[in-house]
This record gives sequence, structure tokens and C-alpha cells, in this order.
Amino acid sequence: TFMGCDPAAAAVTLSGLGVDALGVNCSLGPAELLPVVKKLVEYSDVPVLVQANAGLPCECDGHTHYNVDPEEYAKSVEKLIDAGAAMLGGCCGTTPEYMARLADLIRKYQKPKEICRERKTVLCSATGIHVMDKHVTVIGERINPTGKKRLKEALRTHQMDYIVGEAIDQTKNGADVLDINVGLPELDEPAMMREVVDAVCAVSPLPLQIDSTDPKAIEAGVRRFAGIPIINSVNGKQEILDAVLPIAKKYGAVVLGLTLDEAGIPETPEGRLAIAERILKEAQRYGIPKEKVLIDCLVLTASAQQEQVMTTLLAVRMVKMQLGLKTVLGVSNVSFGLPNRPMFNSVFLAAALGAGLDAPIINPMSEEIMRTVRIFRVCNCEDPSAQDYIARFGQETAPKQTAESDRDLKSCILEGRAEEAAKKAAEMLSDQEPMRLVEEHFIPALNEVGKGFEEGRIFLPQLMQPASGVKAAFEVIRNFSAKSGLKPESRGKIVLATVKGDIHDIGKNIVKMMLENYGYTVYDLGRDVPPEEIVAAVQKYGAPLVGLSALMTTTVGAMQETIELLHTKKIPCRVMVGGAVLTEEYAKMVGADYYAKDAQQSVKIADRVFLQ
Repeated sequence: TFMGCDPAAAAVTLSGLGVDALGVNCSLGPAELLPVVKKLVEYSDVPVLVQANAGLPCECDGHTHYNVDPEEYAKSVEKLIDAGAAMLGGCCGTTPEYMARLADLIRKYQKPKEICRERKTVLCSATGIHVMDKHVTVIGERINPTGKKRLKEALRTHQMDYIVGEAIDQTKNGADVLDINVGLPELDEPAMMREVVDAVCAVSPLPLQIDSTDPKAIEAGVRRFAGIPIINSVNGKQEILDAVLPIAKKYGAVVLGLTLDEAGIPETPEGRLAIAERILKEAQRYGIPKEKVLIDCLVLTASAQQEQVMTTLLAVRMVKMQLGLKTVLGVSNVSFGLPNRPMFNSVFLAAALGAGLDAPIINPMSEEIMRTVRIFRVCNCEDPSAQDYIARFGQETAPKQTAESDRDLKSCILEGRAEEAAKKAAEMLSDQEPMRLVEEHFIPALNEVGKGFEEGRIFLPQLMQPASGVKAAFEVIRNFSAKSGLKPESRGKIVLATVKGDIHDIGKNIVKMMLENYGYTVYDLGRDVPPEEIVAAVQKYGAPLVGLSALMTTTVGAMQETIELLHTKKIPCRVMVGGAVLTEEYAKMVGADYYAKDAQQSVKIADRVFLQ
């Protein structure tokens, strides 16, 4: 199942981990699986196995039936073959008749469709991919404590909200990848790396660059990250290569090699090229393909080693031309010790891009340097019709970074800035009623995210992203209400349960979180709950709405039994049902009042029951 995950990202990640094939087996028919299969084929380099249901299930006369017959099933499966599926099988609802149609198709095609895949350097998070071959890749440098007093303090005191803010700001201002470096000598670096990776991934959909000199910290970050990151870094020293390359191979990561070795940084471009070639050969010896090797030709300071600036640019060009590898540079190093560093960095960046630089490590918050990136993308045909450039600069200048004092409560919630959201809520409670904050800030923010989820523009992690901001701000409201002698106002009471015989509760838990974010009081009875317990809880709490969840077809009967018992007891409540096997038809069949296809829909149903 791809709940909360982009299929392309899943394909890239699983291929990188060395699987021999990708299997698609979920509660969908062949037509619904077609777009998923297309993405898997495009972004993986292994065969794709598809086992589709015979459509969607429905219950009739005590038996489960499926809505796609063998002939329609075969037509839909043929489209899967044309899309590149290499192996076929049948899942729920398929019978020998369906399999016979599949066998006919296989005899017709004789062998899988040949897929000619271009070798690309692809990074991904759980919810999106970044193809480095398409345009200049901006690696955001701001989550690195070197020279950053405030970030050092945040790491020492575990102030994740500050670090999260840096991730959000870089994401909004054009970063494609976020560098994560937590290297302070007094810290447990592997533990801190895991903590920061978790915090950043909760608010940003971007791939990460795990940046450390400690192999244990590198593996901790790479293992924690759900996707394909860059490992920063290895170099020409054999002990470093032997320590880090196995980690890159194991987790399918892209590895960044620095052109230095036991003798230091070569003073000639030829010397740096030789180290780059050695790193490439060692990576390939470990089974890491060429497209997963990046090279950093190292930027030295113009103030102290002026002649080395051009050496770096020549080395970039040679690595690109002679080895065909993608290149990375820490651009801001060039201006250390000089005045007007943003201007200097932007000019050097332009020269480096001209030499073939693929991925600058820069500060996305610098308007000057990001302007250089955007202009280059237009000149290098990476920005078709200059659409991005015009959108950014068409109205005089690009929007400036929003200061903390200028962000409203809604923005803090949307971006998952928990500490800021709590602070804003506390300030606003001095002259506003608690429920006004909920209605005018909490709800609009959550609705905006929900709309993006329904339209397929965001995935489950982004749907859940505002939860930390809402939780922090709600806590302020609860404390304020308690001190004022006020009882926190609830939008309504709702009982939730996974029905008897079913132990799956992930979906129910997400629904609970969403409903609570919208201000509802939720009584969660857990999983495998008998009908009698559900009925007793509804009576006890006087809940006008009940939510029942089931993941398995075999437990839908328990859902119907629960609803019938509610009706027998003449309890005045509405029932909404949801779960992987549920459909609108199933909901009607079991006697439910509403069908909630996802967590966002459950909120809409609750609003209909309580607010209309």
C-alpha cells in the first residue's frame, strides 16, 4: 500500500535497497493500479509484479462479490502490461476464469515489454522525488552548526522548533535538498542525528543530505530517513571509503566524494581528478552505480588561496567531461574573510555553474545567490518559458523572508511551527475568545491542508504536518481556560473503534488525530472492540456520532452487527464507517449513515452532524 507515500518515491527507495522485484498487491482493481504501475516502472530498474483485485468488493446475500468481470479485468490488465508490468497475478475476487484470461494475455505478449531506462541520479523522500539530471540542485546549508551560534544552542538544548523553522524556510525559498549536520563534540551525534531527521521530515518533503564524519551518525541518519539521501561524505582515504561505502550500498544512498586524501587537497585539477576517479572505482567495487556518485572538488578561500579558486573550477570541468560524474561545491567557503560575501558568492556560483556544477551547497535565504540560480536555470533551458523566473520576479522583486513577528497563527500551524504557534496563541488570547482562535485560525489552516490532500497535491505526512502546531496552540488554550475557570468548548463528542475481529488501527488513529485537531472530543475505544462495548460507550458519553473502522473484508460483518445493535437499542446517533475494504456501497449495505474514504472526509462528516 502507498498510504502516505508517493509511488515514485517508493520505487526509487526500494530499487536503491537492492530488491529483485517490486510487488503491487493491494485492495484495488487493475484500472485503479495503472497510474501506480506507470510510476513504479518509470522510476525503478527491477521488474514490477502486479496482483490486482477483481475490482472493489460488495456484499450481497451474505456473500462478497467484486464489480469487475473477467473480460473487463483482462482489458484493464492489458493496459498494465503495456505500461511495463513484467509479472501478473490475481488477488481478491479473482477465480480460475480470471487466471485463464491472464494466461491468454501472457501467451499473446510472450515476454515482458522491454523498458529502456535512462540512468539518472534520483533522490527522494517518502512523499516526492528529485531528479538531479533535470536542473541545478540547490542543497540548503543552514542546518549545520559551523559558525552558527544560535543553531549550536538549539542542538544542545534540543530546541527542535528552531531547527524545524530553518528547514521550513529553506524549503519555501527554493532548496531542493536539505543538508543535516549535527556535529558538536559534546553531543551524542547518532542520537541527535535521528532526532533532527525525524523533526525535519515532519515538516519538509525534501530529500536530505546526511552530513557527518562519523560513520555511526551517518548510518543513524540514513536508516532513519524514509527515502534516498545523499551521504556527505567520503574522500580518497581508503579507511574512510571502507567505512562509509558499505553504508551507502546497504541503504541505496547517493554518496558524495571529496577530492582529498592522506596527502591533503591537491593543488592541481589533475590531482583532484585522480582522487575522484579513485573514489568512483571504489564505489563501483562496492556495487554502487556511477549515477550514485557525486564529487566535491572543494572550494578554498579566495582571501588566503586565491590561485586555488580557478583550480576548483577547472577540476569541476574535468570531472564532468572525463568521468561523467555530477559535481557538488560548498560555495560560501570561497568568500570567507572577505566583505560583501553574498555578492562574492553569487559571482563565484555563476562561474561554477558555467564550469558544469550540478549542486551548489548554498544559503537559500540569500536573495542574491538564489537570483543567480534562477537566472542560470533560464539560460540553461531548465526553466521552460522562464515560468519560475517570471513568477518569482515578475512583480518587481521576490517575496522577502517572513520574520517570526510577521507570521500569523494560521501560518505557524500550516508550517508545523509548534513553538511559534503556542506563542502566537498566548498573545492572541489577551483580547480574543478561545473558540474564535479555533474557528478563525485552526480550522482554516487544517481545511487548506485537507484540500491539498484531496486534490492529490500533498500526501499523508503533509496532511499530518500541522498537528504539532495545533497541539501546542490547543495546549495554551486549555491552560488559559483552566486558569480562567472556563471549560474548554468542544465541537462535539465522537466515539471511535476498530470493530471486533480486526486488529488494524492505523487509519482510526489518524482519524482521531484529525478530529481532535478540529476541536472534537474523541473517545477512542481501540481495536477488536465487541458491538456491546461500542454501544455502552455511546450511551455513557452521549455521543451523537460513532466512527467504525475495518481493514479486512471478513470483519465487515462485525461492523454491520454493531450498527444493528445501535438501532435495536434505539440510540440516537449517526454512524460513519471507513477502512481499506470499505466503499460507498458497503457503507449502505451495513446500514451506516456515512462513508468516510479518508481522515479528511471524516472531519467533513463530523461538521455536517454537529454544525449544520
